[in-house]
Parts: sequence; C-alpha cells; structure tokens
Amino acid sequence: MTKATSARLSPLDEVAADEAPPRPDRQVRWPIEDDGTVNLARPPKPPLTVRLEADPQNVIIDLAKSAVIVIDMQNDFFRDDGWFGLRGVDLSPLFTAIEPINRLLPPMRAAGVPVVWVNWGVRPDGLGLPPNVLHAGNPTGRGLGMGDVHPAKGYNILARGSWGAAVIDEMDTEDGDVRVDKMRISGFWDSELDGVLRNMGVTTLLFTGVNLDRCVMATLEDAAYLGYDCMVVDDCTATVHPEFATQHCHLMIKQLFGFITTSEAISAGMAAMEGRS
Repeated sequence: MTKATSARLSPLDEVAADEAPPRPDRQVRWPIEDDGTVNLARPPKPPLTVRLEADPQNVIIDLAKSAVIVIDMQNDFFRDDGWFGLRGVDLSPLFTAIEPINRLLPPMRAAGVPVVWVNWGVRPDGLGLPPNVLHAGNPTGRGLGMGDVHPAKGYNILARGSWGAAVIDEMDTEDGDVRVDKMRISGFWDSELDGVLRNMGVTTLLFTGVNLDRCVMATLEDAAYLGYDCMVVDDCTATVHPEFATQHCHLMIKQLFGFITTSEAISAGMAAMEGRS
C-alpha cells in the first residue's frame, strides 16, 4: 500500500477480516487487492442455463442472471377486512396464485435466484401519490382510498410497514428475500427496483403475483422498456377481473413484451438441467 493510500484511511478502515460486519450476500463491491488497488473488473457469474417451454416460442434463460418478481400478495388485497374486501371485491380468484408461487420459490432459491417481493408501500401521509393514483383508488372521493385510515384497524391503507401492506401469511417468504416498496401501479416508477436488480446483475425477470392486468402488467411493460427479458409465469398470476383482461395481457405480452411459461414448465426445465449436470 502506498503512503498516499495509507494517509486516506482511518482506523475504521483497518478492521480485521474476522471483525468485519456481515454484509448481504448479493451486495456487489469492488475487491481490494493486497496492495490497496481497487479491482473494477467484474468476473461474470458461471451461467446456469435452463430450457423452458413457453409461448409464443420456447426459451433458454440463465438462472444466474434471473430473479422472481412477486407482486402485491398483500393483506389489503387478500383479506375480507382489508382494502379490497371492504370495497366489496370478490377476492376468491386471487387465491389461485398462492400455491403455484409457493411451489416455484424453493427451487428458485436453491438455484441462487433472488426472490423480490414488490408491494404497495405508500407514505402514511399519502405524499408521493399523484392525483391520478389517488383518484383511481377512490374515484367518488367519498370512499376509502390509498393512505386513508382503515375504519376498524386504524392503519393507513397500503402504507409501508402496515398490516395492509404486509405479505399474506400463506406465502413462503424468507429473510434472505429482497423487498421493494412501490407507490405506483408499476413497480419501477419512483422506486428502488431497477437499481436493486441491476446491482444484482439481473437481466431476466420471472413475473408472478396479482393483479395480472394491473400491477403485474404495468411492471412488466416498464421492465421491457428498460431492456429486461420478461417472462410471465402464468399459473403464478391472477386477477379479480374478467377473463378477457387476462387474454388481452397474454396477447400483448406475446406480441410485444416477452414470453409466457408455467411453474410446471420451469420445474421440468430445471429437472432436465440437473439431469445434464
């Protein structure tokens, strides 16, 4: 290490390796050589390719550069006493996505694929939400909208850290999963999502969650515009809206934005991959 380099370091920079604080496994840092040189080279991760049956064409993806995006599996959308329930929405269609997602996540984690929970998490005071978002959540102005106080539970609807914004208990979550709050229909707008994914070296996104024709589709479209490879895991998505909404999303995805697969196709592809190893 040069004298110039030594002069810039404080005692805190010289903590012994066994005393260094733990850091997240997926955090990317420049390696420091023994002589103090900062190594800006970023060796690629060994590829972990899997062939998947998909629509409109079969695909090969690299699991080493992939992430599972799970959108809006939250109490305010799934519980009778949550926001959607109080608005009289039929919640039953949403529950079809739970079991397929829970089957998908363990093998993804085992393969080193990050699981990213992207949930509504607005400011309790509603600041950060533009009028068009506030109006969509409460079009009459006399109902219960995002950020408003729940009449019985007392929390702010979909506020970050609240019961309503929390992932439902039925979901298979782990401490090592990544969580990103959003304040728009799209998970990419005015959030950390793009930066988090790029820092993890992710280029392919496997979309799951609810509602397919709203937050899932909007997030997928923005991902495609940003250059990500996009795949919808069909049986791992759901919507409260009529079938034509799903059909429209599938049409647009296949024509413009990416590919559609299933959790069964992913399981079969990973089984074939293991057979090759």
